[in-house]
Amino acid sequence: MTLSVYSRVLLSAACSLVLAGPALCQDGFLDVGKQEPITVLINSSPWYSGFEKVVDLYTEQTGNEVNLEVTPFDGMLEKARSAVRSGGASPLDLININSISTVEFYEGGFLEPLNEIDPSFKLDPQVLTLNDAGCWDDAKEFRTCSTGKLMGYAPNGNVQLLYYRKDVLDEKGLKIPVTFDDVITNCVILNDPPASYGYLQRGEKGDGIYYDFMAYMLAYGGSIEKDAASGDYTVTVNSPEVKQALDKYIEVAKGCGPENYGTLGQGDIIQLMQTGKGMQAHAVVAAFPNFDNPQKSVVIDKIYAATLPRATRNGQPGVSIGSWVFSVPKNASEAGKKGAIAFSKWFLTYKAQYAYAEGGGIPVRSDVFESDLKDQTKFRWMPAYLEEIKYGKQLLGYREGPAINQIMGLRLNQALIGEMSSSAALNKMADEIHALFETNGRKTGILPNLPE
Repeated sequence: MTLSVYSRVLLSAACSLVLAGPALCQDGFLDVGKQEPITVLINSSPWYSGFEKVVDLYTEQTGNEVNLEVTPFDGMLEKARSAVRSGGASPLDLININSISTVEFYEGGFLEPLNEIDPSFKLDPQVLTLNDAGCWDDAKEFRTCSTGKLMGYAPNGNVQLLYYRKDVLDEKGLKIPVTFDDVITNCVILNDPPASYGYLQRGEKGDGIYYDFMAYMLAYGGSIEKDAASGDYTVTVNSPEVKQALDKYIEVAKGCGPENYGTLGQGDIIQLMQTGKGMQAHAVVAAFPNFDNPQKSVVIDKIYAATLPRATRNGQPGVSIGSWVFSVPKNASEAGKKGAIAFSKWFLTYKAQYAYAEGGGIPVRSDVFESDLKDQTKFRWMPAYLEEIKYGKQLLGYREGPAINQIMGLRLNQALIGEMSSSAALNKMADEIHALFETNGRKTGILPNLPE
């Protein structure tokens, strides 16, 4: 998106009238010099509006044009693939890749390491690496920044948070749930379908149920494979710990959610929370601005955030990071690569990230989360995020990741809706994942089947 002359006049007028946010109007942003226009592939996500505003600010501050190729989630991967494989120069200079799909691009050699475009480019220590999704080690065939190359960085750091109606919990004398059993205890009082639902989580087949289930699996000490980072791909997804997590997931979905718990998606959860029917839920942090949207929400300033529930009070929350990675195609033009690096340097500065947060984005600098923003009602989710991100894990950081995501997304849904028992579903997915690893020549094994 290029900021028109008319838009610039409006922005200047707003700043002179002190109508815009403070970071939007102050000078002193990083000078990156004059650059050729660039095109950025970006997803139409809950955090898109924040990114759009910070791009407008970049153009206002630098005079450099940025065109946004705004694409629905389902179309992002194909557009990125098409761009990096095009016979000529890539039409896209900066592509946003879902972290689970990055390995395909890393292994294929389709991306230019950022330090090879500009040797001076490096991430400030305050920039969150989000468990190294933007780095790749060819020898280890794994994402790691300690020995790998910097292939990209996160434009957002999505994790899930526990959301709850503070006013309702206070009125009923209920405590913020610490464990999943606490969630169920609250549900007994809060659940009154169809007027209210005690806890909402995704159940739809595919990535939705996979990602929401990770909050349980990790909390209960489960894993998909033993230690992929060290080359041990022994399948562990059919362990007793994962079964305990899945049984609890099903118990919460059936006892606390609506009748269509098996098809519930992210949009459904946001809408139920916005309309005042959702009392507790877990969803991505990028969903939070929707709850305070005056055009759509009847619960403005009533929904608060906390860290995800744990399996036990002494345990840890299960935090799966669902981030994106901004990378530069190897076949982008030299001017496009240079412009992409210039934008990246600017975007990752404290001032730009502060403005990004003000505009509704999810910043990727820890010092922004520790700034005065965290004390504002609008950003009441920030303390929970900062507490939770230290537990964050990037899962499926290897080439089989997307296929495993789909295997689990199908089998978990079948267990949830009763087509298979939890044990049968986990045994089946373990067999399928093990076969996948064997086909690819991984050092692998598998746990004994769970009793069915």
